[in-house]
Amino acid sequence: MAETLIRGADYLITMDDTRQELAGADLLLRDGVIAEIGQGLRIEGEIVEAKGCVVTPGLVNTHHHLYQSMTRAVPGAQDALLFGWLQRLYPIWARMGPEHMFVSAQIGLAELALSGCSLSSDHLYLYPNGVRLEDTIHAAAELGLRFHPTRGSMSIGESDGGLPPDALVEREAAILEDCIRVVDAFHDPTEGAMCRVGLAPCSPFSVSRELMRDTALLARDKGVMLHTHLAENAEDVAYSQEKFGCRPGEYAESLGWLGDDVWHAHCVQLDGAEIDLFARSRTGVAHCPCSNCRLGSGIAPVRAMLDAGVPLGLGVDGSASNDSGNLAAEARQAMLLQRVARGADAMSPRAALELATRGGADVLGRPDCGRLMPGKRADVAIWDVSGVQSAGSWDPAALLLAGPTAVRDLFVEGRQVVRDGQITTIDLAAQVARQNHLAKGLAG
Repeated sequence: MAETLIRGADYLITMDDTRQELAGADLLLRDGVIAEIGQGLRIEGEIVEAKGCVVTPGLVNTHHHLYQSMTRAVPGAQDALLFGWLQRLYPIWARMGPEHMFVSAQIGLAELALSGCSLSSDHLYLYPNGVRLEDTIHAAAELGLRFHPTRGSMSIGESDGGLPPDALVEREAAILEDCIRVVDAFHDPTEGAMCRVGLAPCSPFSVSRELMRDTALLARDKGVMLHTHLAENAEDVAYSQEKFGCRPGEYAESLGWLGDDVWHAHCVQLDGAEIDLFARSRTGVAHCPCSNCRLGSGIAPVRAMLDAGVPLGLGVDGSASNDSGNLAAEARQAMLLQRVARGADAMSPRAALELATRGGADVLGRPDCGRLMPGKRADVAIWDVSGVQSAGSWDPAALLLAGPTAVRDLFVEGRQVVRDGQITTIDLAAQVARQNHLAKGLAG
């Protein structure tokens, strides 16, 4: 029986059903789950002192493109809008192979872990040069993060009026066949799963109407979730109206892409009727504020979505459109943007932290994660609030106002992945050097 006691936390933010916060609390982890919360708990196993710290659930990232950590700050894409940004980067991504995917996934996930993230999704929609989804799955397993990869796809290339180069699109029959393969091989539907697989056509402008429908039918037959980009910016909405004769939310509805087994990335440009549609159908949204700022896409109507009852989590998006993968910083940005749009009372630091924990877990269909409660998974972030970033704070639990954006310690399924601010499971410095070498090769 593996046990760890996290002892004497200054504050323990549970994100449980009553949003309880405890002072001077202990947290007992046993065999991958939270066994007990209280004070004065005792064990014979490992003890991790948490005095001077705030303890939260591990953060949850609901949208990423891990491979993009190989292409940060690319000249020619630094100041482009979405469609031009894609056209600059597609030819570079077409030169990537399995090693690029593995290394970039480990770098991206390690960066997330250092920011307190214990569960991340990933949207991999290009498969050049022998790339397979398991390149990222093996990277996550070695690092030790809980993972929800999605088998993305693109089927409409430039010659057929799409954005991606023809070299990056696949035949739709082959896409569906590989979707079946990866779900059968890697999806674990059980509680506490370390890997679940979703199906995720890239976007309505890079796949056909038929593939969107067929993917939804396949996902429901297999019992897995659906994911895509939707209503990311004004160009996206204009494309939908021109090509499909309707707004993005209506297009999603016509294809069966609504429901509690679906989450859409961005949704910056949803209107009031679409927000109500998402709320009624319990369709989830991955809000990516830093990427939306970087690409000039706008401020997503997060407050309106939450008020309507839309399930909502946070995503860092790819590092080619964010340049960072810090989920704590993403949560702060989400809070600040809603205040810019709606006033200083539009989102509290605790509400933003809830989006980054419990909210994201629920969007991914993981009620076993994102909260500190007996019986839930032992995914725990420990934040040292005794340092300079929290000095003078009257409310150390308001981490997103005055607090660190890097964790001291992170546990995933009870295993310590970050200790004293350092990754414990892989040689991160070696992987950073490897990524820099591979990135130079792409640039050359």
